[in-house]
Amino acid sequence: MKSQNKSLTRTLTAAALTLAFATMSASALAQEAAPAAAEPVPDNQITYNVAAVSDYRYRGISQTRLQPAVQGGVDYVNNPTGVYVGAWATNIKWIKDGGGDASYEFDIYAGKRGQITDTFAYDVGALYYAYPSNKLATSANTFELYAQVSAGPFSVKYSHSTSNLFGTADSKNSGYLDGQFNYDVYDGYVLNLHAGHQNVKNNGALSYSDYKVGVTKDFGVFSVAVAGIKTNTDAYVGRNGKNLGKSGAVVTISKTF
Repeated sequence: MKSQNKSLTRTLTAAALTLAFATMSASALAQEAAPAAAEPVPDNQITYNVAAVSDYRYRGISQTRLQPAVQGGVDYVNNPTGVYVGAWATNIKWIKDGGGDASYEFDIYAGKRGQITDTFAYDVGALYYAYPSNKLATSANTFELYAQVSAGPFSVKYSHSTSNLFGTADSKNSGYLDGQFNYDVYDGYVLNLHAGHQNVKNNGALSYSDYKVGVTKDFGVFSVAVAGIKTNTDAYVGRNGKNLGKSGAVVTISKTF
């Protein structure tokens, strides 16, 4: 009987140990299989961006005489409220081509974005385009208010100038309306479609429409965008008679961090 009791005790002990190890192993596997918790979004965020472009096109018109530009900016957003401010800069050539004396553009903007419903989002704000010492007869410095509504990959935006528009006399209250469609078609390749119309108040000959078809891919280290751009105007001319609205391709390499 004593021998049988010892054997039974050893058997029960082995079973208990086996069950304990099995429970520990199952718990460890469950922890490994559980997805990592998403990092909380901070209330305040600051991001920086830099880019090199083969041609700085704005609303379809080349700002650099169809030549490259280097650009960069900084953005701050308060996530709980959606309030943001930012600044951005780039080299340009169009003011010197127009008889002025500025080689750089500096943009300062602020606004608020958020959700209207589960489907629709909004973005409203103001943007000041500064061209220090531009010396044009009508200052190139421009102030615009804007409002955007988006739903999924679709967005529509309207920008309204409360000053003369980019050095054009008597052009206060000009407006730009554009629609965009940005959709991930395959493995991070995002299709970019855009159509816009610039109405230049009291300067009908300068009003025009512009279009873009492109693809963007984020490779982690940097993003690459390739786009074909077209306008229906030849009223914007640079040095040596270059048509600044001519159809062309633009390549952008950028990084946000």
